[in-house]
Amino acid sequence: MQSSIDTAYKFGFSEPEIYVYKARKGLNRGVVESISGIKKEPVWMKKFRLESLKTFQKTKLPTWGADLSKINFDNIYYYLKPIEKEEASWEKLPQSIKRTYAKLGIPKTEQKLLAGVKAQYDSEVVYGSIMSDLKNKGVVFLSMDEGLKRYPDLVRKYFGKLIRPADNKFAALNSAVWSGGSLIYVPKGVKIELPLQTYFRINAKHLGQFERTLIIADEGSFVHYLEGCTSPIYSTESLHAGVVEIYVGKKARVRYTTIQNWSNNVYNLVTKRARVEERGVMEWVDGNLGSGVTMKYPSIILDGCGAHGEILSLSIAAGHQILDCGGKAMHRAAETTSRIISKSVSLKGGRTSFRGLVSIAKGSSNSKTKVTCNSLILDEHSSARTYPTMEIAEKEVVAEHEATVSKLNEEELFFLRSRGIGKLEAETLMVNGFIEPIVKELPFEYAVELNSLLKYEMEKAIG
Repeated sequence: MQSSIDTAYKFGFSEPEIYVYKARKGLNRGVVESISGIKKEPVWMKKFRLESLKTFQKTKLPTWGADLSKINFDNIYYYLKPIEKEEASWEKLPQSIKRTYAKLGIPKTEQKLLAGVKAQYDSEVVYGSIMSDLKNKGVVFLSMDEGLKRYPDLVRKYFGKLIRPADNKFAALNSAVWSGGSLIYVPKGVKIELPLQTYFRINAKHLGQFERTLIIADEGSFVHYLEGCTSPIYSTESLHAGVVEIYVGKKARVRYTTIQNWSNNVYNLVTKRARVEERGVMEWVDGNLGSGVTMKYPSIILDGCGAHGEILSLSIAAGHQILDCGGKAMHRAAETTSRIISKSVSLKGGRTSFRGLVSIAKGSSNSKTKVTCNSLILDEHSSARTYPTMEIAEKEVVAEHEATVSKLNEEELFFLRSRGIGKLEAETLMVNGFIEPIVKELPFEYAVELNSLLKYEMEKAIG
């Protein structure tokens, strides 16, 4: 990955590194055992980690997508514990961590718009809250580490069952060294009106962040989970390889919204998958703005009759960014439906790729799927690629696919300019109109931030 330091990146600030424990650089059995030991995990989790390490060591890097051969796994710190324990008050956090989250606006957002917050700083969740009425209804919203301690049977039942270590090299890596992330359980019939949010921040140099998130939505429940990510700008690379597993019960609904805005020295290599039961609904809303390299394909397994899945993916690649994104929908029952919508914008030499897979298995009669992939290229130095796949083993289905690659329409641009609108404003308006189907699904604060970032990149591109 070519590093191009952008000093105007809003979240590129850093604080002095603090920690109560920091593993030695590099990855081996001793590092994995030390992580498990510090966390005082049960024997089964320690064994799971060590077996995952073996899988990681023998699994090759992907040979498609971005070039990952320059990742130096021996030059990464796999665990950094910033403070002794998670706090329930912002005021109890160290000053440097408080300053970080104040600059990111998380405390104010929590007070106004959220039902609960987790804040992960480097390898551990350092802050957590949830509204008392949700606790009284039986909702669980804990860091993954605390969840393992308090609900070991629940975690053991679901952890690593949807995404196994052998799935890919980075799922195996996460399984070996995971730390932080969230455990969410929503009881039967409980609907959480305000979103829950976890905010991930990498502060230290050469750090790998490997959170693990597990969401279980019981029958007839609803939860909207928000995930935000930022990091400082360093000339050295960092690695983010999270894993997310979601279980959507009968007639339940889960929406998972991500706004990824890592700095351009981060490799963002994530595995996300959901399983949906009868009449359940799973929605991935996935915004990719930052990182040097992203490879991410949220997946949905439609296991119950009438289950529905949606993947809305947005990628904006500028400069040397390579954003290789998309989604997968696996139909495994009758009358299941899915929709995958991808919008990508490439400018200033950025590269976007869409990889989509729809699989309709035998027995999934009367199922429907629609895949739409639209790419916008703003200059001759940028590129967009599309890799759609449909595997259909059932006759009675409806499957649609549409893909377009285009530039800004010159006639529309001329019309706006003829009305006295400047070139930058006109082009920005046209790009905003292009990505609007995804942006309208984002929470207001995220949408405003995205539009500001887009305008900034357009200003740089035009000069």
